[in-house]
Amino acid sequence: MTTAYWFVAGPLAAFYLYAGVLKLTRSPDGLRPMMAWVDRVPLPAVRALGTVEVLGALGLLLPPATGVAPALALAAALGLVALQVGAIAVHLTGQDRRVALNAALITLAAVASWLATGWL
Repeated sequence: MTTAYWFVAGPLAAFYLYAGVLKLTRSPDGLRPMMAWVDRVPLPAVRALGTVEVLGALGLLLPPATGVAPALALAAALGLVALQVGAIAVHLTGQDRRVALNAALITLAAVASWLATGWL
């Protein structure tokens, strides 16, 4: 089960780390080509989402890797599921109705949460 967790959680964490750092460091003009919704959300909220994504990525990786509070990996994965549910709502209320990536991320985070229950 550990190998399966890392197979799912590793790429998922890499995606969220990348996306979170972009949201924390780029201007709205730099984000707009990748994220059509950025004009509808205040910049502090975009920065907060980036922080949540970086923390979620670290939560997927650090607790299982260190053995310290591995249940936090489950909390991080479930938090990322909730984040993507909100992201789908934002996409559907705007003109950008592409939610396939969000659905895939929900699926991966749900699988990671299920695999993380092996440490409880």
